[in-house]
Amino acid sequence: RYGLNALRGVGAGAVRAIVEGRRDGDYRDLYDYVERVDYEALNKRVVESLIKAGAMDSLALHTANLLAGNDMGEACLEITGLGPTLRFETPVAFALSGGEFAPTLDGKPLEMDRAYSAPKGSVLQVGACKKGFRCYLAVNGGFDVPLVMNSRSTYLKGAFGGFQGRAIQKGDTLPLREPQFWLNAMDKRSASYPLPEGVSVIHVIMGPQDDCFSPRGKRTFLQKEYTLGQSCDRMGYRLEGPAIERSEGFNGNILSDGVAMGSVQVPDGTPLIMMADRQTTGGYGKIATVASFDLPVLAQCRPGDKITFTAVTVEAAHQEMARRRRALFALRDALEMPPGLW
Repeated sequence: RYGLNALRGVGAGAVRAIVEGRRDGDYRDLYDYVERVDYEALNKRVVESLIKAGAMDSLALHTANLLAGNDMGEACLEITGLGPTLRFETPVAFALSGGEFAPTLDGKPLEMDRAYSAPKGSVLQVGACKKGFRCYLAVNGGFDVPLVMNSRSTYLKGAFGGFQGRAIQKGDTLPLREPQFWLNAMDKRSASYPLPEGVSVIHVIMGPQDDCFSPRGKRTFLQKEYTLGQSCDRMGYRLEGPAIERSEGFNGNILSDGVAMGSVQVPDGTPLIMMADRQTTGGYGKIATVASFDLPVLAQCRPGDKITFTAVTVEAAHQEMARRRRALFALRDALEMPPGLW
């Protein structure tokens, strides 16, 4: 069920999946934060059908990478719902960040959002998610899988990128690039990751087609509560709740235009939020777009969770995003600080 013919060799080390533990709806794939956007000038027809993919929760991916001593955008293993069991075939430092799982290393409980050193032959059991929905495993040096259009992210439906273009299975061996076992200030390499509590409030920027919806419809969207339905995956989140009234004469369709991560389409009266594996264009009216800083909150929501929407200006969204990026840079700088200055 596995093979290394598509890889460049085991190289400096490897992580082997020894117990799959997979259920329908649980995913374990490689993603980074390098979007496939530098190839738009190559062939417009290709780009129109090529998604950007990438991590669902960029904040958790960035945090895990910083704790593991990597650049923020390095590829990680995205783990959804139920985690795998992995054997480290080489000594390496690693970190898990995101949703609250119950990881153990050789049976010893680990904390989320903290760096650890795994000796050769040690076994990491990620366990089941208790709060949130997904986490990210970063290993020092990164996973040694090929770049496809400048990214190591997996696109499952296209069967390319990541590890042989598919989810990780039992028996797979993931090669590593120049892993280190011990990092600067190892005992202090920890961070905090905010998980949603109760009903999540999602900030949105209204538009670009909010004029296609009546004032009553927009009030419904911003004042009522919605539930994530069972049709929620990396492509999109279909919500259940009160219908959003359209403007008179508008049938819900527009001339197809670009779709961003966080675009809120209204195909049949209820919202459909486009996520990381969304299509590149769409023909349904978009009432709003989720602010980038709240995409990680959505990524940690699971079917059955409840959310509400609140409008925010572009300027306010930029300010909040800048604040959160400064916090990440502050974490990076602190982790690089000489031990005696902690």
